[in-house]
Amino acid sequence: MAGHRGLVGSALSRSLKANGYKNIVTCTHANLDLTDQVATEAFFVTEKPEFVFLAAAKVGGILANNIYPADFISINLAIQNNVIQAAHRHGVKRLLLLGSSCIYPRDCPQPIKEEYFLSGPLEPTNRPYAIAKIAGIEQCWSYNRQYGTQFFAVMPTNTYGLGDSYDPIKAHVIPALIRKFHEAKIQGSNEVVVWGTGTPKREFLYCDDLADASVFLMNLTNESFNSILKAQSLIPPIINIGSGKDITIRELAEIVKQVIGFEGKIIFDPSKPDGTPRKLLDSTSINKLDWIPKVGLLEGISKSYEDFLKLFLPLSQDMGTTHEC
Repeated sequence: MAGHRGLVGSALSRSLKANGYKNIVTCTHANLDLTDQVATEAFFVTEKPEFVFLAAAKVGGILANNIYPADFISINLAIQNNVIQAAHRHGVKRLLLLGSSCIYPRDCPQPIKEEYFLSGPLEPTNRPYAIAKIAGIEQCWSYNRQYGTQFFAVMPTNTYGLGDSYDPIKAHVIPALIRKFHEAKIQGSNEVVVWGTGTPKREFLYCDDLADASVFLMNLTNESFNSILKAQSLIPPIINIGSGKDITIRELAEIVKQVIGFEGKIIFDPSKPDGTPRKLLDSTSINKLDWIPKVGLLEGISKSYEDFLKLFLPLSQDMGTTHEC
């Protein structure tokens, strides 16, 4: 598993352990730089993984994407290229690339179907990251067509939860709001300023639900797997994973305010970018296989806030049976 200490990677580790998997091979960035082709190849030679979850990536919200566009495209392209090539060379049975709903056009019809891939212009605020992920999808598709591999990408909606980043620059919307409202509460502030108009609509998925869906897909029979990916069609190997519901940023801010217990006002700053007006995924493909998410938004944000508060306490990590190179 690449990226096991990130938001989704750590959730994948929890899900795999909960499902009884023992031989989970992970590696920290300090021990393996996936942008290094030689090091990545050596890892595959030594560890010989059968299934690969590619969750390693440089990620961030609108602010980070605006500040580091070159990093977002170059680092993600390098990671994907090295891992996907090595996976093919070493006979990996199935590879899952973690994508993002930002790969779809900015003004997509709603809800967004997999077939809308490459049907229009991207959202400018995260275009470098999106293009890198699009290249990864195309690479998976190309290897499948040329070599008969089973490489695919999952397109999760906005994911949040345990292990999220609360860095002021890197954080996505939910962790950013959690930190803002918490700091305002403990500082006794009477208002919180939120970027944008509050009108864009977003869909959210708890990280453990995404992890469960990913493990579920990796365990599909070949018949079901090939059917869901429409192997003989013109649709690339992507599968949407969402909650099926979206809310405005204004509504989201009110929920976070409620969970944290902040009693002041919410002020929206329309001089800051809103991003894409709406992103709601059509998750029909995976829902037809009897998978649905379990954690609602209020419950998930409450769990996330509990996790945020633990950051102020000494943390220890139980690696269990995970094998780390």
